[in-house]
Amino acid sequence: MYIPTIGLEIHCELKTNTKNFSSASNTYSDIPNSNLATVDLGFPGILPVINENGVKQSLKMALAMHCEIPEYMTFERKNYFYPDLPKGYQITQFHHPVGINGYVMIHVNGEDKKILIHDTHLEEDTASLDHYGDYSLIDYNRAGVPLLETVTEPCMHSAEEAIAFLEALRSIFLYCGTSEARTDRGQMRCDVNVSLSTTENCLGTKVEIKNVNSFNNVKDAIVSEIKRQTEILENGGVVLQETRRYDENQMCTHLMRSKEDAIDYKFFTDPNLPPILLEKKWLEEIKAEIPSLQYERITMYMLEYGLSRYDATILVKEKEMAEYFEETIKEGADAKAASNWLTSVILGHMNKYEIPITKLFLTPKMLVELIELVSSDKISSKQAKEVLYQSLEEEKSPVTLVKELGIEQIGGNEEILAVVKEVFAENREAKAQYQAGRTNIVDFLVGQVMKKTRGKANPATTRKLVQEEIVKGE
Repeated sequence: MYIPTIGLEIHCELKTNTKNFSSASNTYSDIPNSNLATVDLGFPGILPVINENGVKQSLKMALAMHCEIPEYMTFERKNYFYPDLPKGYQITQFHHPVGINGYVMIHVNGEDKKILIHDTHLEEDTASLDHYGDYSLIDYNRAGVPLLETVTEPCMHSAEEAIAFLEALRSIFLYCGTSEARTDRGQMRCDVNVSLSTTENCLGTKVEIKNVNSFNNVKDAIVSEIKRQTEILENGGVVLQETRRYDENQMCTHLMRSKEDAIDYKFFTDPNLPPILLEKKWLEEIKAEIPSLQYERITMYMLEYGLSRYDATILVKEKEMAEYFEETIKEGADAKAASNWLTSVILGHMNKYEIPITKLFLTPKMLVELIELVSSDKISSKQAKEVLYQSLEEEKSPVTLVKELGIEQIGGNEEILAVVKEVFAENREAKAQYQAGRTNIVDFLVGQVMKKTRGKANPATTRKLVQEEIVKGE
C-alpha cells in the first residue's frame, strides 16, 4: 500500500486595470496581440513600473491565507529562455515574496483540515502559445498580466483534498474580488506534484504535472499519476523525477522532460524595481477590506443559525448569496426558513433563468415579508410558493400580490372560532353523530367553515378548533 503526497502550485491572474509592470490593458480579449506595450515585448531600454493595485491585491490574498507578511518585498529576475518570454527573464519574487507560512482551511470527507501554504508571490504572466502542427503562434495579450503564484506544502494525500483546496482558494479570490479565477480563460492554472511512499513521514520521488487547466483535470491527473507510479513500484521499477503533462482525451500523463536536477534560474534582484516598504497602516487597511470568507461563514451558519453543513455550503458558494441570506436575518427572518426558501425555490428560479442573485427582483425585505405571511398563517406554504413564482415573473412584491389575489387567510383563533361556533349552531346534531362513531363529520364541519370564510380560514387552525369544539360537552 502506497501513500500519495500531493503539493500544488496555483497560478491565478489578478484583477487590475493594467498589467503588472506596464500600462497595457489587463482585459480578456479574443483578438491576439491587442493588449500590448513595449515593456511586454521586451524592447531594448524598457523600464517596468510596479502596479500598486497589483501589490495591494496580492497582499489581500496573502492576508486572507493567514500568511506572514514581510517588512518589505522585492522583485527578482527569473532567467530562462522560452519563446513566451521575449525579455529572456520573468519578473517574479524569490527572496522576499508577498507572503509565507500561511494556511487555508478545508472540509473534506467529514473532517476539517489545514492546508499549509509555503509561499505566495507576485509575478508577471507569460505570453500564450498556440500550436498548429508544424508551427506555433504567440499571443502577447497575457504577457505581463499580474499573476499570483501560491505554493502549498506537500501535505495533501488524495485528489479529493486537492480539489477541496482549489475550490477553497478560488472562493477566496472571488470573495476578496481579486480575480475572476476563470479556468476557461486560463486565469487560474495549476501545476501538480505527486509522489508515493510506503510511510507517511517520508516523501517519494516527485513528479510534476504542468499547466493543468481545470479542477476536473487536476483530479483526473492525480488519480492517473497515482495509478502510473503504483504500477511502476509494484513491478519493481523506479519512479523517475520528471515533468509530465496531462492528456484529458487519453486520461493519462505523458513525459515532457526529465528533471534530474533543479533548474538554475540564476535569480537576482531586478535593478529597475526598488524594494517596497509595507507599512503596517496600509496592511491594516487592506485587511479591513477582507470579507468574512466561506469557511468562517459555514461555521457561523452552523453554530449560530443551526443550519446543516449542506445548506450552509450552498448559501456561501457565492458571496452575493451569502450576503443576501445575512440581510434577511438582519430584516428579522428565521434563519432556517430563509435558508429553505433560498436553497430551494429561489436558487431553482435563478438556475432556470440563469440570473445572478444581484439581478433578482425579490429583495431580502420582500422575502422576509413572505416568510412572515406564512408564519402568521396569513397564507399557506403552497400559496406562498405560488405567490413567490408570480412575484419573480411579474416583478411585484409578494405582499402586493397577496392583496391583489385576495388569498390572505384568517389566521387568528378568535376570528375562526366565532365561525366554527356559528357552523355548530347550524348543525346541532353534529356532536351526537360524532359520538355515535361518525368521525368523518369533522371534514364536513371544516368544509362549512371554509365555505363561510370563502377559503380564507387557515385549514390547520380550523381543523384544530373544530376537533376541540366537537369533543366538548353540551
